Amino acid sequence: MIERASGEHGRAAGELTPRIGRVATRELAAYGITTYAELARHPEREILAVHGLGPKAIRILSEELARRRLRFAD
Repeated sequence: MIERASGEHGRAAGELTPRIGRVATRELAAYGITTYAELARHPEREILAVHGLGPKAIRILSEELARRRLRFAD
């Protein structure tokens, strides 16, 4: 299960696309996920459980991962 990183709530967005929205970007950063490499370390179901990330954001993130020859962990 993905865990929220302490003190990470205000962390910069990193490289993630702004197409997923500010809330989703901020929430991922709170879990220490600010790059696609970090995102690819987690299963899709864990990311979908994060506040602010719904099916549309998952689709966008999946597309962005694929563009970088990455994918969600199994």
